[in-house]
Amino acid sequence: MIIFNKPKNGKKNYIAIVAIGKSFLNLWKKNCCTLVLDYCKNHNLGLVVIENKLISEDSKFYKKPQWTKLLVAKHLIKKKINFNNICIMDADILVNPLAPNIFDYHKVKKISVVPLRHNLPYNFHNVSRRISFFRHNFYTKKYPLNSSLNMTIKEIYNFHRLKNLGKFFCSGIIVFNKSFSNYFFKIFFKYTKDVKSITNNGEQTHLNYEVLKNKNVNWLDYKFQAIWNYEMAYYYPFLYFNRNKKLSNLCIETSLMNNYFLHFAGSWHEGRMLDHFKLGNLMKRNYFLKKYVNKIFRAKPKGMIKIMK
Repeated sequence: MIIFNKPKNGKKNYIAIVAIGKSFLNLWKKNCCTLVLDYCKNHNLGLVVIENKLISEDSKFYKKPQWTKLLVAKHLIKKKINFNNICIMDADILVNPLAPNIFDYHKVKKISVVPLRHNLPYNFHNVSRRISFFRHNFYTKKYPLNSSLNMTIKEIYNFHRLKNLGKFFCSGIIVFNKSFSNYFFKIFFKYTKDVKSITNNGEQTHLNYEVLKNKNVNWLDYKFQAIWNYEMAYYYPFLYFNRNKKLSNLCIETSLMNNYFLHFAGSWHEGRMLDHFKLGNLMKRNYFLKKYVNKIFRAKPKGMIKIMK
């Protein structure tokens, strides 16, 4: 565990990043660390990174690293990290440093998550079809137009032989109070290493089922976990055939300026755009833009403004 920032003045809210493995940790440090660290300093939040496995591979409960997020809170308690609320965040998420404090939108007695299918700024059915269509036409003809990407929520739960709960969240962001630490710990040990899921044995569907079945959920604004796959398919479809890295960086920065957190989920080309992301002038100027937008002016007519040569 690496501690990047400690909150001051008795504040006890932490962001915990799960970046297990050298490659994931290096990618996070290279492309994500600066932004999330600035965000934590702006809101006086603690920042820790879990870079090692928290359970032995020999255990019958050992699962893919994504499941580790369920053990993080108990691990922090064991390491005597004094926290009240925690936001568990995947390593492939960019954070807008000027975004509002996520803990201000959290309800202490609930588990806060971000919707993956409802309350989106676009229709999920349309955007998922766009992703399939563009991948099929611009990445490879082998990409099926009727993949699991287009499954309904009911079909996803049925595939895993779980009760359909009607809603679905992306598990890349989970916010909860320290009192839920044991709750998530028990969920982890409910499933053994042979658990199967549609996300290559990841935790998302099972975690949705365990959290939503108790009806103890606080739904956060989609901006707290905008999905880059959705953003790209809806707003920047030209990136499917234009592989210019400078252009994709500009689009990523624009999307991040319009959202709070931006998640590069999945292993397809869209997700791997994070690998070559570099912070550019657009994001660096975002701070001054926000100051300008919030400044009160008494506008006066200046006459015709001409371009100076």
